Amino acid sequence: MIALAFGYFNYKYSQYKFINFKETILYTKSKLFEPDKKRYIVVVYSSHMGEIDKTLEPLSRQNSVLAIDLYQKRKARKENIIYLTAGTNTLLKIIHRFHIREVPSYFMIEKQNENGLYKQASKIYLLEVK
Repeated sequence: MIALAFGYFNYKYSQYKFINFKETILYTKSKLFEPDKKRYIVVVYSSHMGEIDKTLEPLSRQNSVLAIDLYQKRKARKENIIYLTAGTNTLLKIIHRFHIREVPSYFMIEKQNENGLYKQASKIYLLEVK
């Protein structure tokens, strides 16, 4: 009985992926990223693949977009699109934690508390670049 409860707890908890922005350091063009919105759409992409700006515009109409560049090219923020980079180890942790298999991919995260903890709130989708 205890083994069943433990197994069920581990299964249910493993469905939720979290990111803590106090521990996961991401950079904008000129400073550290500090989240201030209730929810974001996270896009993991590579600027080496070409321009993604037009593809991000429809996503940014309803929510702010955190565009994490694996190629680590720093870009200036646009109206509702925040371009982010990070060190290689941090990028690998994000890819591993959220099981990113192809880029560009996107998913939604929602704020859980005031300590910078966000929870994945959607499945991961493949983004079609126009």
